[in-house]
Amino acid sequence: MPHRILKKWRIGIVGAGGIVRQRHLPGLQALPNVQIAAVCNARVETAKKVADEFNIPEVLDDWADLLVRRDLDIIWIGTPPHLHAPITISALEAGKHVFCQARMAMNLREGREMLSAAQGRPHLVTMLCPPPHGMRGGKFIQKLLRDGYAGELWHFRLNAFNGVFSDPLAPAHWRQRTELSGLNVLTVGIYAEVIQRWLGLPRRLHAQMKVSVPKRHGYTVHIPDLVQVFGQWPNGLAGSLEWSGVAQFAPDETLTLYGRDGTLVYNFTQDKIFGARRGEKELSELVIPPEFETAWTVEKDFIDAVVTGGHPEPSFETGVQYLEFTEAVHLSARGGHAVELPLP
Repeated sequence: MPHRILKKWRIGIVGAGGIVRQRHLPGLQALPNVQIAAVCNARVETAKKVADEFNIPEVLDDWADLLVRRDLDIIWIGTPPHLHAPITISALEAGKHVFCQARMAMNLREGREMLSAAQGRPHLVTMLCPPPHGMRGGKFIQKLLRDGYAGELWHFRLNAFNGVFSDPLAPAHWRQRTELSGLNVLTVGIYAEVIQRWLGLPRRLHAQMKVSVPKRHGYTVHIPDLVQVFGQWPNGLAGSLEWSGVAQFAPDETLTLYGRDGTLVYNFTQDKIFGARRGEKELSELVIPPEFETAWTVEKDFIDAVVTGGHPEPSFETGVQYLEFTEAVHLSARGGHAVELPLP
């Protein structure tokens, strides 16, 4: 019997930044049915360096040139958010499968446009990059919640502090530039995605925000480096969420869930789960069973979905939901009032 020839899914990379080089390209090149055919970056010289490092045969200087290529099956987007919607929609119109780096888009309007374009072409596979935050133990903490480890949940607190923007003399990072990032702030969208997976979607949000260093090398920063949110989730669950990019010597990033019968803590910095039930004296680590532990298989998950016609997560629907959270935070902070969800 003759050997079956394995189809090679040919990929064009647009934007080869840190996560693309660190995770996506190694993950893709480990798959036998994938070929990275071309790379396009903001600067040709950096694209050439990536091509040399990962043995990519072709370098382009305009992402539009990738989309007209009939020999490409997939467009893999690793640019900042300002290009996610135009590249995604154009790629879908050109008949390409699309993997898009998170955050999904500049704002909710763009995210909905991306979702509409994908829904109009159900034969094409689309996927957003999931956050690594809570990936390892996410299934286990969901099981603990289902099994009632903490009992009825009363309230929770998210603490996501770091000092990445704490140097007042540093220039504005691209994540602090509205023209590149839109409404995306710190890890607000990331944790919104994690929390909606574990606890559901919020019903009401009230937020305030602050820019601690408004001037950086002549650039006026409008994207906040401090965000505080109070919210209401289903079943009367109250949440207090706080993000900072200017917190020096910050504590671990944690989500603490307080219930009738106990407390659960997901420590995102350590990627560990801690808990205690009524009558116990202190929190202790809850070891994640191997069968509930999730590893990073993002690239394989997407390619498998392309092969089988599956529907991988995070979907564009999921992305629109966390963009609603981000948009609601902005609307509330700027208007000084609570915002009901879902948004119209």
